Amino acid sequence: MKDDAPRASPEALLAHAAREERGRLRLFLGAAPGVGKTFAMLQAARGAKAAGRDVLVGIVETHGRADTQAMVADLELLPRKRIPYKGRLIGEFDLDAALDRRPGLLLVDEYAHSNVPGSRHPKRWQDVAELLQAGIDVWTTMNVQHVESLNDVVQRITGVRVRETVPDTTLSVADEIVLVDLPPDELIRRLAEGKVYVEDTATRATQNFFKPSNLTALRELALRQVASRVDSDLLERMQGGAIEGPWAAGERLLVCLGPDEEAERLVRAARRLADLLDAPWFAVTVERPGATLDEADAARIQAAMQLAKSLGAETQNLVASDFPGELLRLSRYENVTQIVVGKTRGRGLRRGWFARSLADALVKRASGISIHVLTAEPVAPTRRRQLPAAAPAAGYAAALASVAAATALGSVLLRFVPLPNVSMLYLLAVLVPAIAYGVWPAVFASMLSFAAYNFFFIDPTYSFTVARPHELLALAVFLIVAVAISAVAGRAREQMRASAQRTRAGRRLYEFTKTLSALPDAQAVTEAAASEVNAALGRPCVVLVPEGGDLAIAAAWPPDDRLDTAARTAARWAFDRDEPAGGGTGTLPGCGWTFLPLGRPGRQVGVLGVEVSADAPPLGVETRTLLDALVEQSAAAIHRAHLAGEVNEVRTAAETERVRNILLASISHDFRTPLASILGSATALLDYEDRLEAASRRDLLAQVRDEARHLDMMVRNLLSMTRLEAGALELNRDWIDLGETLHRAVEVARRRGATQAFDVRLPEDPVLVHADGTLLDQALGNVVANAVRHAGAEARVTLATTYDRGVALVEIADDGPGIPDDLRPHVFEKFTTGRRPGGDGGESAGLGLAIARGIVEAHGGTIELLPDESGRHGAAFRIALPAGERHRE
Repeated sequence: MKDDAPRASPEALLAHAAREERGRLRLFLGAAPGVGKTFAMLQAARGAKAAGRDVLVGIVETHGRADTQAMVADLELLPRKRIPYKGRLIGEFDLDAALDRRPGLLLVDEYAHSNVPGSRHPKRWQDVAELLQAGIDVWTTMNVQHVESLNDVVQRITGVRVRETVPDTTLSVADEIVLVDLPPDELIRRLAEGKVYVEDTATRATQNFFKPSNLTALRELALRQVASRVDSDLLERMQGGAIEGPWAAGERLLVCLGPDEEAERLVRAARRLADLLDAPWFAVTVERPGATLDEADAARIQAAMQLAKSLGAETQNLVASDFPGELLRLSRYENVTQIVVGKTRGRGLRRGWFARSLADALVKRASGISIHVLTAEPVAPTRRRQLPAAAPAAGYAAALASVAAATALGSVLLRFVPLPNVSMLYLLAVLVPAIAYGVWPAVFASMLSFAAYNFFFIDPTYSFTVARPHELLALAVFLIVAVAISAVAGRAREQMRASAQRTRAGRRLYEFTKTLSALPDAQAVTEAAASEVNAALGRPCVVLVPEGGDLAIAAAWPPDDRLDTAARTAARWAFDRDEPAGGGTGTLPGCGWTFLPLGRPGRQVGVLGVEVSADAPPLGVETRTLLDALVEQSAAAIHRAHLAGEVNEVRTAAETERVRNILLASISHDFRTPLASILGSATALLDYEDRLEAASRRDLLAQVRDEARHLDMMVRNLLSMTRLEAGALELNRDWIDLGETLHRAVEVARRRGATQAFDVRLPEDPVLVHADGTLLDQALGNVVANAVRHAGAEARVTLATTYDRGVALVEIADDGPGIPDDLRPHVFEKFTTGRRPGGDGGESAGLGLAIARGIVEAHGGTIELLPDESGRHGAAFRIALPAGERHRE
C-alpha cells in the first residue's frame, strides 16, 4: 500500500539541528545610517537584562550620540583590545575575552566592520561566526548597503561604492532579522539636527547620499531582503514540519516543459511572469518510466532546461507515470502558488491521460494553485519522425524477403496440411523486420502482407477481389493487428537499443570510476580520463591543468598537442569562468574544441577538451550526458588525488616534526648526563688542583675521558643514522676477526661502568669477515650496550661467534627480564625505547639497534631478534655476516 502522507524534508531537519547546536543570531537591519539600529538593539538588550538574561556589550559604536550613550550606561561593557597600527593603539572588539566570559547574550555592533590588521579575523562577521560556533547568542547591526550582492545596485542608486560588505550567505545564518526603518523625511530631519553626523558631514551627506529618492530605494531593498528571508524561513519550517503548501505568503512559480518547439517560448514567458510577480521559479520536465525520447526531443528538452537555468530558474527532472500528480506533489513540497503549462498539441509531455490534456488534469486536481495555460502560435505541421537512418534500404529489403518467404511457406504447407488461417505466417513475417530494423520497415511489411494474403490466399485467388464479406472483415482485422504488432515490436526494439546503450554507458562509467579510485596521483587520473573519454566518444581528448599561471596539457589521447590559439583561449575561458566554452557553446563557438571545466566546490582543477571538428557529427544527448558524467568523475578523482597529496605532505611534515621533537628531547637528555659529569670533573680539577691527590686527579681525568668517549659514540650514532638514511654510508673493508671485535665491545661496556658478567665464547679457529672494522665495532657495541641498559645490573651477557656454511654468526644474549611482546616487532625501528623492572635502562634516543641493523645490512648481512622460547629469559640477537673467500681457504 502506497504511503502518501507528507514527510519532513531531511535537509530542513538537518539545518534545524545545526542551528540548535550553535548560538542564535539576531540581526538589526537598517536601510541607511541613522535609522536607529544600535538604539533599537540596546533597547531590546535592556529588556532582556530586565528579564534575567546575562547581557554583555561586546562593542558598540555610539558616534557621540547622547541618547545611544545613555542606553549603554547601565549595561556591562567588555573592555576593548588595544592593537597597535601605524604608530597608534586602536581599540577593537576583544574576541578572546568574550569567549572566556561566555555571556548569555553578547552585543556586537556593526556586523560589516573591517578589523584592524593584526586581529584574528579580518572581518567582524567572522568574529560573530566564531562566537556562534561557541554557543553564544549574538545581536548585531548592519545596513542593507553592506550586502555583497547589492553592492553594485547601491552604487547605481547612490553613486557611492560601499567598501565594507558581508557575503549574502552570512544573512542566512541569522535566526531573526529585525527591520529598523524610518521615513526619508524623518531621517533627513534627524540628520539636520546632528543626530546622525556632525554638522559639516551632515551637510555633505544630505547633498549626496541622503536624498529622498536614494533613501526610498534603499528602504525597498531592505524590505525585499527581509521578505526574502521570511519566505525562506516559511519554506524551511513547512518542509521541516511536513506541512504541505501552498501557503500564499509569497508567490512561487513552476513551469512544466515538454519536448516540443514551444518549450523555449514557454520558459521565456514563465521568466516574464516571475519577474512581474517578483517570485522565485522552477522549471521541471517529467518522463514516463522506461520511455525513451529520440535525439531531437531530448535536445529540445535539454536546450529549454539550460535556458531556464541561465534565466535563474531552479531545474529538476522528474520521472513518474502520473504527470499531474507528480507536478502537484512537487508544488506542495516547494510551496508553489502558480503553475505554467503549454497548450496540448496531442503528443509528448502535455498529453495527459487518454483525451484529457495536462492543463485540464491540473485544473481539476489542483487546490489553491493557479494554473496558467500558454497558447501556442499556429505553425505549419512538420514531420517529426523520419525513416531510420541506419541502412533503410536493407530494412525494406528484409521486409520484402520476409513476406515472400511467408508466402512461399504458406503455399507449400497448404499442399500437405490444411491450414485454417495462413495469416499467422504473415504476422510472423511482420515481426522479423520489426525486431531487426524498427517500426517503418515493419509497417511496410504489414502492407505487403495484407496485399499478399489477399492476392494468394483469399478467394478468388490471384486477384485483389474479395468474394465474401467476412473475408473482407478478416482482412481488415489482419491489417490492424499487423500494423499494431509492427509498431509495438519496433518501439520495443528502439527501447531495447536505448536501454542497452544506457547499460553500456553505466557499465563504462562504473568501470571508469573503479579505475580512478585505484590510481595513485593526479597525473595518472588525467591520463586515464583522456583515454576513457576518447574510447567512449571516439574523438580526440585533452586534459589541461593549471601550471605556472597558465594551463598546460597534462594528458592527451591520441598523444598529440594540436591546440591552436583559439582552443587555448576557449580552455582558459572555461577554467576562469567555470562554464563550457568552444564549439557547440555560446562562447567561441567557432573553435574546433569543446572545453568543460573540471571543477569542485571552491576549487578548479583543470579543463577537459573534446574535438568537435566541422566534418564530425555533433554530440548527441546521450553522448553528452555520458561526457558530463565522465567529466564530473574525473574532476572528483583529480580533486581527491590533490587532497591525498596534501594529506600526505601534512602527514610527512607532522611525522618529521614529531621525529625532530623526539630526537631533540632524547639528545638533550642523553647529552646532559655526560656533559654534567665532564663539567663537574673539570671544575673540580680547576678549583681543587692543589688539594687533590694524584690518584683522584687521574680518576677525574679518566671520568672526563670516558664521558667524552660516550658523547663521541652518541654523535657517531647520529651521524651514522643520517648517512644510512641518505644512502651515503661508505665501507672501508678489511679482514676482521669477530672474536677481537666482541672483546673490544665488552671492554668499552666495562669502561662505561657496566656491572654485568660477560661470557665471550669463541671457536678455536678465528672467524674472519670482510667488513669495515669501525662500523662493525659500532654495530656490535650498540647491541651490547642495549643488553647492558635493559638486562639489569646482576645479569649475565653471553657473546658467541661461530662459522656455519659460509656465514659468520654472532649471538649476543642476556638473562634479563626480556623484551615485551608488544615491543618485539619494533625493536629495530628508530626511537623505540623501553624500560623493564630490574634494568638500569636509563634514557636513550632509541637509535642503537636501528643503526646496528643498517650497518649489518650495508655489509650484506642480517640481524634478528630470536624468538622468546619457553623457559628462557632475556633477549637474544643473532647477526649473520658473509664470511668471505679468505675464511673458506
